[in-house]
Amino acid sequence: MRGIVVRIVTALVFALAFLTQPAAMPKPSPHPSAFAQIVRGESELRPVLEAFRADEDNTTRIYAIRFSPTRRAKLKTLVSNALKELNKLSFATLTADAQVDYVLFRNYLDKNLDQLRLDEADHAGYEKLVPFYTKITDLEEARVRMETINPEHIARDLNALTKEIDALKAQVGEKLKASKFEGNAAANEVRHLKGLLKHWFDFYNGYDPLFTWWVGEPYKALDTELDAYFGVLKEKIVGVKKDDENAIIGKPIGRDGLVSALKFAMIPYTPEELLKIADREYAWCEAEMKKASNQLGYGDDWKKALEYVKDLHVEPGQQPEMIKGLALEAIKFLEDHDLVTVPELAKESWKMEMMSPARQLVSPFFLGGDDILVSYPTNTMTHDQKMMSMRGNNRFFSRATVQHELIPGHHLQFHMLSRYKPYREMFGTPFWIEGWALYWEMQLWDLGFASKPEEKIGMLFWRMHRCVRIMFSLKFHLGELTPEQCVDMLVAKVGHERANAEGEVRRSFAGDYEPLYQLAYMIGGLQFRALHHELVDSGKMTNRAFHDAILHENEMPVEMVRATLTHQPLTKDFQSSWKFDH
Repeated sequence: MRGIVVRIVTALVFALAFLTQPAAMPKPSPHPSAFAQIVRGESELRPVLEAFRADEDNTTRIYAIRFSPTRRAKLKTLVSNALKELNKLSFATLTADAQVDYVLFRNYLDKNLDQLRLDEADHAGYEKLVPFYTKITDLEEARVRMETINPEHIARDLNALTKEIDALKAQVGEKLKASKFEGNAAANEVRHLKGLLKHWFDFYNGYDPLFTWWVGEPYKALDTELDAYFGVLKEKIVGVKKDDENAIIGKPIGRDGLVSALKFAMIPYTPEELLKIADREYAWCEAEMKKASNQLGYGDDWKKALEYVKDLHVEPGQQPEMIKGLALEAIKFLEDHDLVTVPELAKESWKMEMMSPARQLVSPFFLGGDDILVSYPTNTMTHDQKMMSMRGNNRFFSRATVQHELIPGHHLQFHMLSRYKPYREMFGTPFWIEGWALYWEMQLWDLGFASKPEEKIGMLFWRMHRCVRIMFSLKFHLGELTPEQCVDMLVAKVGHERANAEGEVRRSFAGDYEPLYQLAYMIGGLQFRALHHELVDSGKMTNRAFHDAILHENEMPVEMVRATLTHQPLTKDFQSSWKFDH
């Protein structure tokens, strides 16, 4: 740990030394390379951030068990020491770019300390259901420290632990009571411990003869007992069958949790204010849906028009060719309107992969980034599953999805992130990543990318979807909706196929995404749209200059993008205040 602290202090001293030196001015070039642009825009805090990120990565690699008290203590020391050193810097003498990095880094450190506190509280909430947690994690942490083992003593301890867990089973639901959310978290932790124990066992088994002789059978008995205890927690606390992988549980974080998360995301709005924004945006979408529905001859019954569009899907085997055409169409539109720089390599460096049937249960629509993952039914699906997948990924729903996932959306973002100020990727936020892609859906709509009513319905479907994401995710975390009611809302207000709606809600609450992730699409998009109005509609920047500048600053809360592009004076204790929605 001393080495970690020394590296941070050294990096900070190195950065401070630069503050006393005049900035070297590069020679002007009529056609500067991307590398030259990166060097000119470099912040003197970059070595500090890179040193911290390297230390953080090493710490989490060695202490990899999330809820381990050891890991928590190591990270808390690392983050706290970095925060103390950062506070010693003279903020006023930093360059404007470094002041942005300072504010971002301070917010990042504060957020991590808060997350460590939340993790500790979260684990404490269901620790009574897994009182044997550290007995298993201690084995793995001792292995990582390369401590000498005593196989006979280990066998004795594993045997005793098996009996302890067997006794616990009778108490679950009786003396040991908890909410279904706590029960589900505990069950997931037991499954994680089972995998951790196997990893520990496999390290020694067969390589250490005495270990294999003593520990082999006690390990098998404990592994079986953990599996049984997992089932007891699922059935008695959560209320689902042990092997039910499709149940949607989640865990609401409450209003206080939402307010705290919004603060670190630099969104100065309450959950209730965000719900009002969602209602307003949804009303706009519904009015536009009715206009398109009337053009197709369905009157104001836009759901009938939506059903018509869902049936406009390609035949089996033709989805990849359709995706390719849609990607080229979007790129051509961008270049014809001089909207953003699309490097030649970015155009040709994405690939296409087909999504497995199992993954489509969680992600029923396309996913993207460096590549695009395509949802379409396989021969192994039932007839109903095939129809839902084809209808949910029809020609016109896919049109909006492709430009969201590839160019100008996620693929273009990732292409630029690795080339411009990549050290800022540690400040990543869904309001920037997903907000940018959603913003382009709005921007392309405004520029007439959708001319036919079917194309408009395809784009509006997704825009409605993002409005309802705000509604169901916030109301779930506020304790106002169950996961089943969230599914019902997506079906009723957006027109989702039910299986696709279940996949969407399952994805939202499975724990792989942070609580604000689903609302970040629309809210981040509205932030970028407000900034576009401030800088482009006013004539201060061209579309291309505006969009390129955003990509060249890398990831960060959108309010900090605004501070950078508008040259907003910052303070050491900067707090979010941008009311982007008027």
